Amino acid sequence: MTAHVSFASASDTREQKLQLRELAPNVYGYISDFDPNCGFVVGDDQVVLIDTRPTPRMARDFLAAIRTVTDKPIKTIVLTHYHAVRVMGASAFGEVEAIIASNGTLDWIRTRGQADFDSEVGRFPRLFAGVEEIPGLTFPTQSFEREMSLWLGPGPGPGRGQGRELRLMALGRGHSSGDTVAWLPDCGVLFSGDVVENRCGVYAGDAYIGDWAGTLDAVRALKPRVLVPGRGAVLRGEAECAEAIGFTQAFLQALLDSVKAGMAAGETLKGCFARAEAAMAPRFGSWPVFQHVLPFDVSRAYDELRGIEHPVVWTAERDRELWQTLRGE
Repeated sequence: MTAHVSFASASDTREQKLQLRELAPNVYGYISDFDPNCGFVVGDDQVVLIDTRPTPRMARDFLAAIRTVTDKPIKTIVLTHYHAVRVMGASAFGEVEAIIASNGTLDWIRTRGQADFDSEVGRFPRLFAGVEEIPGLTFPTQSFEREMSLWLGPGPGPGRGQGRELRLMALGRGHSSGDTVAWLPDCGVLFSGDVVENRCGVYAGDAYIGDWAGTLDAVRALKPRVLVPGRGAVLRGEAECAEAIGFTQAFLQALLDSVKAGMAAGETLKGCFARAEAAMAPRFGSWPVFQHVLPFDVSRAYDELRGIEHPVVWTAERDRELWQTLRGE
């Protein structure tokens, strides 16, 4: 079953055409089939980006899309978390005055940012076209512990005091140690980053899987009416948003349950992987990037269940070793 799966996303060569989606007045998503999503909010005197793209070359396409709806300066970038496929395009936005991330994300960059970059370039060759333009790691210029708000003008509807709020919240560990969601209370739009996926494989290689379900409960409590997931189509309506949150939880629970059962049966990491794949493929195997994420997910679940609290840093070399061990490639 596993003999002919090429490494990570190396065989993924189909270009995805991202689409601009209006989510609410002055709120937009830049959405693909299953590449990382991003978006932006147009304020009175600036544009705020929610993540960028993997490279400056790809980010210039994002910039061109932004310019179809506004010519206001792009002054702020919000990082939902730090993986190279989301942040390395930042240098394409020359007017930016602030890059904002959580303290957890800042620590993540300092401890594993370069290793992550080297790893992801190997995993996602299509997404790193133009990688030679990247000037270096993307560091925040501002960070926050749990929550901060940006005030962007009046927004839709009657007067709102200080104006439209874009609330940045680190609701707990999950996909990474520093996940941030970007929430617009006035219109119910949530940018979740990779805390929530929409019918796409859930990457947990750098995760705190045991904490993630509680973080998702906190996301659910916001009752978003429009949700931009890390990957997959925009979700519209409270029921659709809640369903995607539930599917993400179900994927992670199935992962933990299968690895836990394998460990209880005395299986090696490879045995746990085979068990997880057999258990999860019937429900999740058709989801994009499932085959890519599962080896890394099982490895992290195996470590976490053995009491290794913090994810081991992935390097390009470790990626290949794991793939060889689990998939024999």
